[in-house]
Order: sequence, then C-alpha cells, then structure tokens
Amino acid sequence: MDETLDQVKFRKGHLDELKKRGINPYPYKFERTHTTEDLKTKFDSLENKDVSVAGRVMRIRSHGKSTFLDIQDAFDFVQIYLNKDTLSEDYEVVGLLDIGDFIGVKGKLMKTRTGEVTILVEGMTVLAKSLHPLPEKWHGLSDREDRYRKRYLDLIANEESGEVFKKRTLIIQEIRNFLNERGFVEVETPILQPQYGGGFAKPFKTYQESLKKDLFLRIAYELYLKRLIIGGMEKVYEIGKDFRNESVDRSHNPEFTMLELYQAYADYYDMMEIVEALFERLMIRFVGSKELEYQGEKVSFEKGWQRLSYYWVLQEKTGIDFKGLSFSEIKKQAKKLNIDIDGLYTSGKVLDAIFSEVVEPTIDKPTFIMDYPKDISPLAKDKRDEEGVVERFEPFLFGMEIGNAYSELNDPIEQRKRFEGQSKLREKGDLETESLDEDFLTAMSYGMPPTGGLGLGIDRIIMILLNQPSIRDVILFPQLK
Repeated sequence: MDETLDQVKFRKGHLDELKKRGINPYPYKFERTHTTEDLKTKFDSLENKDVSVAGRVMRIRSHGKSTFLDIQDAFDFVQIYLNKDTLSEDYEVVGLLDIGDFIGVKGKLMKTRTGEVTILVEGMTVLAKSLHPLPEKWHGLSDREDRYRKRYLDLIANEESGEVFKKRTLIIQEIRNFLNERGFVEVETPILQPQYGGGFAKPFKTYQESLKKDLFLRIAYELYLKRLIIGGMEKVYEIGKDFRNESVDRSHNPEFTMLELYQAYADYYDMMEIVEALFERLMIRFVGSKELEYQGEKVSFEKGWQRLSYYWVLQEKTGIDFKGLSFSEIKKQAKKLNIDIDGLYTSGKVLDAIFSEVVEPTIDKPTFIMDYPKDISPLAKDKRDEEGVVERFEPFLFGMEIGNAYSELNDPIEQRKRFEGQSKLREKGDLETESLDEDFLTAMSYGMPPTGGLGLGIDRIIMILLNQPSIRDVILFPQLK
C-alpha cells in the first residue's frame, strides 16, 4: 500500500509540473488518422507518410536524448520514437510521462533497423494523466475477485479478457443474424412490469412514484412476446436482460442475458430444430469443429443432440420409477436421496429438486430432456397421448441447463385453471409460482395460434463456447457478494 501511495504522490508531481508548463493534462479531443492496427496492416502504403495515433503508454525506454514508448489502443500497440533534436524543448515533457498515461502523437511512419514499425514523433499531446500505477502486465490482477470488481484493470492487464468480450459481442451478433435470416423480427418488451410472469423466480420489486404503484423487473419476456403472436406477429424474438432475485454462483447472476423466441404454427419439435441449427452455426463460426471442449471435457455434436424423457432419465439415475407415485411417496424417496425439499409443495417441484441434484450434473453430451411434469410447466401444452406431462424440453451441455422450450399452451380456459392452481400454491407460501395475469388471459381469449417457444441463456452459452469457468467471466460487471 505504501508503495502505491508513493507512486500516486510521484505521479501527482508530474501532473503539477505539466500544469506549471501551461499544459492541460486532460484536453477535450485529439484527431487521429489511424489506429495502431492500420499502421501495421497498411504499412506499405503509409511508410514515410504523416500519421497520428492515440493510446495508452504501456512501456517506456529512455536513452538520454531519445526515448522509445509503446502505446496501445483498442486494436494493437505501436512503438513510437521521440528525440530531443526533433521535439526541442517539448522533449522535456516526455520525462513527465508515466505508464498508463494516454497520449496522442503525430509523425512519420517508419521501420527501425530491427524491422519494428515505429512512428518518428514530430508532435505529442498528453491526453490523460494516470495517477495510479497499472497492475503489472503478467503478475498483477490475477485474483479473480479483483478482476470482476475492477474489470477496467482486468481489461488492461489481461488481454484474453478483452478477447472474451469481443467474441461475446460477435456471438450475440451471429445469433441475431441466424434468427433474422429465418424471418424472425426482433422486438423490445417492458423491463418494468406491473405483473411478472413467464418463469418460476423471485422478482426484484420497485415503486413508480407517478403511477403510485408497484412494478417488477421482468423475470422473462414470455407473456409479452405471446401477446405479439396473438396480435399477428408470427415470428418474434428478444435478446435482453432478465432479473431474478436468486443465488449468485458460477452459473447464476441476478441480472443475465436471455434470448426468447416464439414462432406461430410450430411446436417444441420445431424449437429443437432451431437449437440444433443454431449450435451448428455457432460451432462452425467460433469453434471451427464439431467437437467442443469445456474445462477439460470434450463432447461431439457429430450425431446431433440426444433426446431423453425426463421420467426415463430420472429412473435411470436413481433406480426409482417416479411416474405414478403419490406426492407423499415422492417426498419419501427424495428424503432417502438426501434432497432438501423444504418449501416444495408439488410433486413436480420435488422431482425437479431430485433431478437438479442427481441427474443434471451427469448430462455431459448435447441433450434435450423432454416431457416435464405438468405442475411445473403451467404455460406448456399437454403431451399428445400421455397424461401428466407436457411438451417441454430443456437443452443441456456439460451438466448445465442452457434453456427451456414448450409447445405453448394456447387454450385460455385451461390457462386460467393452471394460473389458479399456481395462485393456491402461492397462498401456501410458494413465492416462485406463475401469477394470474388477467390481461394476458384476455389477450389469449382473442385467439392464439399453435406456437413453439424457446428461451436460451446467452451468458451460459457464451461461457461454454469460450471455455470460461464461470458466468462471471463472460459478464463485464457481475454481481458479487
């Protein structure tokens, strides 16, 4: 700490000296003609021509009347050469520079005897004085908590972090391209909602002063996107933020990015095709192979995604045939398996607790788990020719659920019954239930076509594609304890 304070004091001395010389260390603007990347990729056409670039000073090497600096912008770095003969009295300002300062330079582009692309500086402008020392390039800011809390320093010190977030942008862009090419229309729905719905989660609550009413940060887009299907928009999607007042761990963040899409005249089989096609495209673009490695494990997409029944895989992993068992019998089996079921009021929720603990971590291959219990899927259609389950699937990769999809329930009378059943659970104390949304039911009563719906967790998909150990590594500013 004392060393850092000494550094700050030393740098403030340089700041004061710049001001004494009449130099504004924080000017408004700098006109640059090229990026550092341009200088290297277009060197043949720029050699011996005037260029101006700007960036952060990352290295200083002084040799009496000459100094070499490396400056870095968002694209690359370039060496610049300053000497007293060229700069005259302005050369004294070079001695007031510190690593981390932003500067702009103008001069001729050349190569040194060793072949290094270099700018022979004819003029220099201090653009921002750095008062704190940067973390050491290879040894500083290696602690992950510090990297998350001070992402700005992480991006400076760890080049790979910057690459992750550039690729994140490209992945989301590619998802948009994929959907747009299929005729989907991107839309925006409210983040602040008078009634939350579309998932089992605790919401964040706020209060709108002008309207004098409570509002909630959305937990899903589902009920609003379905309103658009009802209104005649046959293919819609939204990529945006959802908010859930839940745990924080390697695969959960209270604020996260979701894709939801809805397609009229489709069912959950069509949604499976979309997931398979989307992943095939992302794999080609960002992995370059049909084999994906994540945290030391490899899986192949060569044969596509396997499809397993929810009840079948539960029995396969536990040795228990849960289908047809009473609620009390299911609870007994859960206790034998040491599953915490406090506050769970339905068979489906107890089964899902067992599934999460016993089954989920074992699903390594690309897998669709299909046909979930009806009581934990109040927005999905009953499965054709099978009682007690609905046409719902969740895609899994490397023991992690990455999405959710239904053949969407479009019968307003049945939907009301399902909502009323959820309301009774809420009265018992289960706060993670669907609320009864009268406006949505009214909308459904005007007629909703058969529809397939799909939600995918963008952060988790990026985390897996880029082989990052935690969701925090692909969210620029994650929530931390």
